[in-house]
Amino acid sequence: MFVDTHAHYDDSAFDEDRHETLMRNKEYVHFIVNAAQDLKTTDACIELANTYNFVYATCGIHPHNANSFSEEVMEQLYKRALDDNVVAIGETGLDFHYDFSPREIQVKSFRANINLAREVKKPVVIHSREATEETLRILKEERVNDIGGVLHCFTGSFETALEANKLDLYYSIGGVVTFKNAKKIVKALDAIPNDRLMLETDAPYMTPVPYRGRRNESMYLSYVARKIAEIKGMDYEELVELTNINAKRFFCV
Repeated sequence: MFVDTHAHYDDSAFDEDRHETLMRNKEYVHFIVNAAQDLKTTDACIELANTYNFVYATCGIHPHNANSFSEEVMEQLYKRALDDNVVAIGETGLDFHYDFSPREIQVKSFRANINLAREVKKPVVIHSREATEETLRILKEERVNDIGGVLHCFTGSFETALEANKLDLYYSIGGVVTFKNAKKIVKALDAIPNDRLMLETDAPYMTPVPYRGRRNESMYLSYVARKIAEIKGMDYEELVELTNINAKRFFCV
């Protein structure tokens, strides 16, 4: 059984069979962390966590939705972050690939989410795309070491991992590691400490080979785990147990 440290079962891709899908995947997981993207999805994540005892929630603003950032929204997120089923703040960070929100607003939202994590004493789930230098700089300035953070869906380089290690960050690896063009993350795994490694689906996205192109689900984590175990020269069961222990430690579950 796995810990799926990052999924989006509140996504519309699951609207027709959400309950059936979650109950099917219950057999494969110790727990799932369902990641929020704004105030509305925070409420949806908490509702899922209150409904299913193997689901936990996060609370925060995704960089795509940074335009929704305001002091009033942060006050509402603070109230929700106190819920016992909320185990982290995020996902938050910087996305300079799509730039759906102005970069200066993304930065303000990112810093505010990190400060929220500090206030409620919960770790932060970090989204970073084509913004590595800026993301690590902000995390250093905001002393993420004191809070705890995970680079979600990590696909960075060996060098990026070495820099992130200085901030005591965790790394959550998903289906990308099974793709043919995943040379960068394969090399980066050599720089990632075993006690900082976790698994995720990012469901319904990032489905691993051999199911790439289909809707992703937690049960497919076996393909991610097998690939990582192969790359690191570890026993599969050992790798699964290791990542489960890391996830339980990180989320205090």
